[in-house]
Amino acid sequence: MTSANSKYSHKIKSILNFTISLILAVVFLYVAFYDVNFSEVLELSSKASLGWGLLFVLLNFLGHIVRTYRWKLILSSVKEEIKFKNLFNSLMISYGVNCVTPKLGEVARAVLIARWENLSRSSMFGTVILERLIDVFFLIISILIGIYFSSENIQLEFPWLMNAVYILTIFLIGLFVFISLIFYKKEKFSLVIKKIFGSISKTFADKIDYIIRMLIEGLSSLKGYKNLFLTMILSFIIIIIYATTSYVGMLMLGMNELRPINILMGWVVMSISAIGVIVPTPGSTGSYHTLAKSSLVFIYNFDETISASYAFLTHLISYSLMIITAFIIYIFSIKNNLKINELTKNQIENLK
Repeated sequence: MTSANSKYSHKIKSILNFTISLILAVVFLYVAFYDVNFSEVLELSSKASLGWGLLFVLLNFLGHIVRTYRWKLILSSVKEEIKFKNLFNSLMISYGVNCVTPKLGEVARAVLIARWENLSRSSMFGTVILERLIDVFFLIISILIGIYFSSENIQLEFPWLMNAVYILTIFLIGLFVFISLIFYKKEKFSLVIKKIFGSISKTFADKIDYIIRMLIEGLSSLKGYKNLFLTMILSFIIIIIYATTSYVGMLMLGMNELRPINILMGWVVMSISAIGVIVPTPGSTGSYHTLAKSSLVFIYNFDETISASYAFLTHLISYSLMIITAFIIYIFSIKNNLKINELTKNQIENLK
């Protein structure tokens, strides 16, 4: 395939991915706000508590800060003196990118931190994959905790939830076995991959082999039982922060005046709505709204308007913070000659 054809193919693929993600967002938004008076949603949102809203914002940033520290810990064996500022900046820019083009932000994050810290892009992308696997593991744990401690019959209202847990668990176990095989037999495994997929497409076989190598590099970065233990602790702290943020979102809208609420409710809503992040929509738009609203309506019996208001306002604040922060960091970084403008679309596409 010529260079021109390759660029054209990447362009078509990008447009197609963006179109699909946009369609999914629209469909989910329709489901979330169907038969809901949106003017009432806006009115309720406008009456939200400023004090609780400020705490909601601070908890959002705290979650990003702890996530950055976790990433720094994972990377400590690769480069001990890696700058927290660069890690945080690349993380927030990736969030901003994901708000426009789903999943491309993860690639941007790996490319940026690799450039700023003079590290291997493939190893950085490997650590991003590792982080996502850890997130999936703790998502499963958070769902199981919510189901176990909640007095409401979550499984009755969301019969698919346990199926999702089973699928994610099987995926993680299968991936663990797969990684164990390639970790100890990587050269032989690489030859097998090229032989199997090479008959179909050499380019595809090379891409699969590259992804596997990136994953191995990412896993290799998490060395020592101490680092592993601290990574797990920080991951659990992140879940607690997210659950608290979800709870504060309810207080922000005065939902405690309608019925008693507690942090466990925030935990459950967070766990269920977090599944929406897996759906490739821009910034989880639509998928988050549908799951957050549904969990409040069907599990805790809040009416549809206040539940839709919760989904709308919490997502709007989080989404706006990511976009604004990413933009400010982008401008500041250019001003300080970090050369983000050199992060061309072709560089990102080549890592996809």
